[in-house]
Amino acid sequence: MKKIFLLLIAPLFSCTTLQQAAGSFPTTSTSGPTQSQVVEGLKQALTIGTQNSTSKLSAVDGFFADAAVKILMPPEVKNVEKTLRSFGLGSLVDKTILSLNRAAEDAAKSATPIFVSAIKQMTISDGLDILQGGDFAATNYFKSKTTDSLTAAFKPVIVSSLEKTDATKYWSDMFTAYNKFSSKKVPTDLSAYVTQKAIDGIFYQVGLEEQKIRKDPAARVTDLLKQVFGGNASKTGM
Repeated sequence: MKKIFLLLIAPLFSCTTLQQAAGSFPTTSTSGPTQSQVVEGLKQALTIGTQNSTSKLSAVDGFFADAAVKILMPPEVKNVEKTLRSFGLGSLVDKTILSLNRAAEDAAKSATPIFVSAIKQMTISDGLDILQGGDFAATNYFKSKTTDSLTAAFKPVIVSSLEKTDATKYWSDMFTAYNKFSSKKVPTDLSAYVTQKAIDGIFYQVGLEEQKIRKDPAARVTDLLKQVFGGNASKTGM
């Protein structure tokens, strides 16, 4: 209608006047979510992703039965594991590995509030950077901003969990047995190792959840997520 009207009156006005008239007509907005909506959507995505991730990993066998996040013996003690198995101590090694994963599963139960607290600190600037980022921009942001504080908060839980699941005892027993055949001690910090692997596992799951929200419309469980991660948002890199 607007174009027809302008064509009808074209003979009466100069080009400059027509341009001014065209600019005065209201146009349909094609803008995407506001900055605050983007940040709120990202916070929802991270909250949903971490809740789903920690719920999955904190279940029995959440770590142990998932090959992608299962905690195995540290790489630097692989020779120790091989030696122990060769001496018929494979059962001790298996119990140790199971205990490491049980400790991680136990610790994962307390991860959600730590993640939620970190999510609340996201700024509009952070949100816009993530909006323009890649497929794992939100997860990578999360890792860069929270890994140190999560490690500091997570480690005491891991230490307690290791003791509760007897992982520390199995670890001690295993290397006591190993030292009968070798005078070289293994200086690996068990709690630090399990803490890092547990955090890595959670971030891995968060990344999977982020991919679902970005690429699977069915995973966008709120209207805001549908608006931020679909439609107009997809045109700007989400």
